[in-house]
Amino acid sequence: MTFAVIKTGGKQYKVAANDVLKIEKLDAEAGTIVTFDQVLMVDGEVGAPLVEGALVAAELLETRKQKTVIILKKNRRHNYRRRNGHRQLLSTVRITEILTGGAKPTIKAAGVAKPTETVSEAAPAKKSAKAAPKAAAAETAEAPAKAPAKKAAAPKKAAATEDTAAEKPAKKAPAAKKAAPKADKE
Repeated sequence: MTFAVIKTGGKQYKVAANDVLKIEKLDAEAGTIVTFDQVLMVDGEVGAPLVEGALVAAELLETRKQKTVIILKKNRRHNYRRRNGHRQLLSTVRITEILTGGAKPTIKAAGVAKPTETVSEAAPAKKSAKAAPKAAAAETAEAPAKAPAKKAAAPKKAAATEDTAAEKPAKKAPAAKKAAPKADKE
């Protein structure tokens, strides 16, 4: 079984054909073939520092965020707490070939799949599109009826607050707190 040790994203990975691994984010689209030219070792041949003419080809499957890592800083008895989170971008790749002697990758890139609308994304868009004309029609039909009702409600509220104000006694001024005399400690 052939294996190689590659370096990418500041880390080293031992890989073999058909391995799937998550590495630091690569600037490429899903479905494209990426090559790693920093090969440190192939089978038993160790490079100094890299193996001459060695190449590892891989297919980029997807790029997504890692689970949230919580960073918490705290100093005891100083009321110091800082909470922060971080989500690293990771690319998932499938190793297709390990090449030596300056060979080029033979596998073509798979067709890049176009993103399709999922049911959860499409449903709210349709709902809001249908709701907008109904809401506009409802506003035009009910607008004259609602306006006088609101104006009539405002004087009633004002009258209600005046009645309750007359019934309630006036608030007392806050009493000044007296300081208790301190006893001398002897």
